[in-house]
Amino acid sequence: MFVLGKTTDSSNLNHYDAILFVSFGGPERMAEVIPFLENVLRGRNVPRERMLQVAKHYELFGGLSPINQQNRNLIASLKQELVANGPNLPIYWGNRNWHPLLPDTLQQMAEDGINRALAFVTSAYSSYSSCRQYRENIRDAQDAVGPSAPEVDKIRAFYNHPLFIEANVAQIRTALAQVAGSPHLVFTAHSIPESMAATCEYAAQLNEASRLVAEALGQKNWQLVYQSRSGSPMQPWLGPEVCDHLRGLKADGITDVVVAPIGFISDHMEVIYDLDVEARKVADELGLRMIRAETAGTHCLFVKMIRELILERTNGLPVRTIGLHDPSHDVCPVDCCL
Repeated sequence: MFVLGKTTDSSNLNHYDAILFVSFGGPERMAEVIPFLENVLRGRNVPRERMLQVAKHYELFGGLSPINQQNRNLIASLKQELVANGPNLPIYWGNRNWHPLLPDTLQQMAEDGINRALAFVTSAYSSYSSCRQYRENIRDAQDAVGPSAPEVDKIRAFYNHPLFIEANVAQIRTALAQVAGSPHLVFTAHSIPESMAATCEYAAQLNEASRLVAEALGQKNWQLVYQSRSGSPMQPWLGPEVCDHLRGLKADGITDVVVAPIGFISDHMEVIYDLDVEARKVADELGLRMIRAETAGTHCLFVKMIRELILERTNGLPVRTIGLHDPSHDVCPVDCCL
């Protein structure tokens, strides 16, 4: 059942000159891999040996991360949706870690006379890494550009928007159709340190999104697990880890598994390496039949959702949510996701 949340406060309605599409970024050839990873890990206490280990993941794909092309595809689909149905705003694209970088994008926006933009960040959930850090990145880019930098407002977290849920349901239903019987459904998301999880709603939001999708599919046998851990083994991170969970399923007599990366919106490097390479290898060794569902990607329902989120801020469209949680806030509190 869909729940209509609050209508956006009219005092928050603004005239926007553009949409700012904000993402993580990724290399597109081998020469870019190390500089990209150095950007990702700057300021973090990660040994260089670990960085070089991750670089080998990119070597398997010729140094090409799929994320940039997936972003281009989503931007093109969104542009088509906005041209057809409005608001027909220009879309600018800036990344956190690789070209096009946010400071360069905001500089171009300033030169084009953009005064105010609405930012869509390619994460559905709230945490330091998936929300607050992007807001900090935007602020830093504004500081780099100077007084001419456009104002930027961020679109809310959308994990419980009905169209996000429906897009994931459609993608997972396609995967389930490839498996006979009733497979176990495994939702995955990027793990974060437990200390970080304690300051945000990340785990609760992921559990709610997983529950909503599973219920819509009529799936009672499901579990949310985590992947892509990168920190010290001495530091507790969210779990269980996906490969460990697959081993547990096999021990329990499970033979068929559908893995759905609900924590991601596109099939980028961490999805295709951690699931399509590492988890696939474990499943094959165990004799588990594993099908991996696609992410929301450029599914038409997901694209329509982005337009709805834009209209919440530009036209006061009623805020839609589904499930037990209220809509996420438009303006983050000062202490949000520290």
